[in-house]
Amino acid sequence: MVPIVGRLTDIYGRKWFFVAAIVIFLIGSVLAGLSQSMTQLIVFRAVQGLGGGAIMAISFVSVGDLFPPAERGKSQGYLAAVFALSSVLGPTLGGLITDQLSWHWIFFINLPLGIPIILLFIAFFPQIRSADVKHQLDYLGVVTLILAVVPLMLAFSWGGVQYPWASIQVVGFLIFAGVMAMLFLFIESRAPEPIVPLSLFRNRVVSLSFVTIFLTGFAMFGGIIFIPLYFQGVLGKSATSSGSFMTPMMLGMVVGATVSGQALSRMGGHYRRQGLIGLSILAVGVFLISRMTADTSFGVAIFNLVIMGFGMGTTFPIYTIAVQNAVPYRFMGVATSATQFFRTIGGTLGLAILGSVLTNRFASELTGSVSQGVKDVLPEGRLSSMAHNPQALINPEVQAQLQETFNQVGPQGAGLLEQLIVALRTSMSSAIGDVFTIALVAVVAAWLVTLFLREMPLKGRTLEEAEPGSVQPQPGMGRG
Repeated sequence: MVPIVGRLTDIYGRKWFFVAAIVIFLIGSVLAGLSQSMTQLIVFRAVQGLGGGAIMAISFVSVGDLFPPAERGKSQGYLAAVFALSSVLGPTLGGLITDQLSWHWIFFINLPLGIPIILLFIAFFPQIRSADVKHQLDYLGVVTLILAVVPLMLAFSWGGVQYPWASIQVVGFLIFAGVMAMLFLFIESRAPEPIVPLSLFRNRVVSLSFVTIFLTGFAMFGGIIFIPLYFQGVLGKSATSSGSFMTPMMLGMVVGATVSGQALSRMGGHYRRQGLIGLSILAVGVFLISRMTADTSFGVAIFNLVIMGFGMGTTFPIYTIAVQNAVPYRFMGVATSATQFFRTIGGTLGLAILGSVLTNRFASELTGSVSQGVKDVLPEGRLSSMAHNPQALINPEVQAQLQETFNQVGPQGAGLLEQLIVALRTSMSSAIGDVFTIALVAVVAAWLVTLFLREMPLKGRTLEEAEPGSVQPQPGMGRG
């Protein structure tokens, strides 16, 4: 939804797409809360995703409507900070609601929050749209984009998890996505009003920003997914508490995004320089995390997370501002939404690759580190099963089964079980270290790409002065 809605709002305006997106999200929330089966829940969550994707697209674009480039840094920083802060508060509130009421209410709670927002949007959000000219919607571009992206993301999600990477399902979807992507490019090169104008990618600032965002998304999603596994599987923390350890990283993101946005607006908008500084801090944080072991103290691990989160937060507003500053106003919606799109695609690919690395590295490390005495106690095939699914590190039931197995051995059983647990934790620590080493390579690559980013002075123009005749403020609308 993100790039499609971004382009549609360039043509038809943001306000009513924003209102419709919130309505669709609320409808999906109610239906998800009323779900009677997992299949229903998945389908209705997809409805939520249609609204949520549109909301994500329009939110960052709207800052470009309401503020000139020289002032957007502060607002983009605040927006990124709110996004990071909600990532901390949302899961905590969701857990509390689930414990006190039921899981249904984590969806129903969106109604009293969302309905007032719809009313506020209708009353106060300005309607800004293109000049009254007839537009030709690129229907073929929309269809082929969907047929390229959805199979691609499904293949990345399935690979190495539900199906082997070489399976017909994964390979078939990847081939189909590739064919649709080529067809999409062919259609866009000839469409009168393409859904994603290919001319954007000929702009060096835009294309390099997209590459950087893709690479940082690759590293970011890896951090968010695998850090709780480190606390739970390596340091032995509980499942409940391991999720809360993400809070320092997210708060680091909040501070980093806010500081970076303020600096962009107050210090001349040097987004290339700030990008290099922010990525350097992120690289230091990722490197420190890649060196963590089972002996790393809790305090040191938290410190490393804060450094990583701060560096990551500083990058959020920078490249969005760079893209918005480099494109004509008539393309700002699709260009801005494309930044969210490439971050998501980078994260999806990152999870697929890093997840495979984690699984394979853990299996090889564990197989080589377990003593023969432990292998003799475990039932046939059990070690191989654990090597590809380390439930003994995070599942109390599996731990109880292992305890019972080793108790049958006699007095030496406790010592052998301890050897197995140490081997599991050491292997997981090594695997996670390798994951973040690869993430570090992605961050360094993003830093090198930013070196070639041409810095353009942020314009101080107002919305109506941006491109005469390109937008029409509606009656009663204040100056943008």
